[in-house]
Amino acid sequence: MARDKGIILYKTQDEIENIRESCLMVCKTLAEVAKILKPGMTGSELDRVAETFIMDHKALPSFKGYSGFPASLCISINEQVVHGIPSSYEFKDGDVVSVDCGVYFNNFHGDAAYTFAIGNVDASTLNLLRVTKSSLYKGIEQAVEGKRVGDISYAIQDYTERKHGYGVVRELVGHGVGRNLHEAPEVPNFGKRGQGPTLRSGLVIAIEPMINLGRKDIQTLSDNWTIVTRDRKPSAHFEHTIAVSKNSPDILSDHSFIELAIKNNTELVAISNI
Repeated sequence: MARDKGIILYKTQDEIENIRESCLMVCKTLAEVAKILKPGMTGSELDRVAETFIMDHKALPSFKGYSGFPASLCISINEQVVHGIPSSYEFKDGDVVSVDCGVYFNNFHGDAAYTFAIGNVDASTLNLLRVTKSSLYKGIEQAVEGKRVGDISYAIQDYTERKHGYGVVRELVGHGVGRNLHEAPEVPNFGKRGQGPTLRSGLVIAIEPMINLGRKDIQTLSDNWTIVTRDRKPSAHFEHTIAVSKNSPDILSDHSFIELAIKNNTELVAISNI
């Protein structure tokens, strides 16, 4: 999706609390998805459930209509990295399904994503999901005042690529979040420590590792949205929206809603941190 490369906008504490409310709505929406996700369901069905849930809570789906995107959720399956369009494809035992959601509420956007494992997912793919999820928190640890964006980027790349040998997607990045869904700065998942914009309190960013089991190379399908791994090996995607502060990052989204739903859905595999 399009990125805003303009000026960095810092938020007041009241604005951060509004973004937190939007992010919690995102995660509660993803929890609704986790409650019903199983073999035989389709992305189109999940998208209808999510959109209804968002609208019922007096919010708007951030993605629908954004640059022409036709749905409320991005649903990306197996080798699909991100921006998958919900379809009539029936999920199968062994699939991994990344679901990315945005919500606009109280004049601010929220953004989060989670990759779900359905049934008997092979061990190598499950490990990819665990490493990708853990790398998200390694990146978040660096999001404190005085550090730089490159410190976040390096932490994610070092853990996923150098330590585990996975492919870190270069073309797709995290971003600022606020009154616009995508704001400055860009937050890559690769880079060098001590480089990029300095992190200051009041900066709100989405950190979202997109990590491939195989090579880093990607391509866009003919629908002009769905991005897949070029080698067609699985990909994983986890995302939190966070606020930079002086002593420790403030995670505005909350995956615990999602993980409780996963725990209660016998069709899904819980993804632990490593």
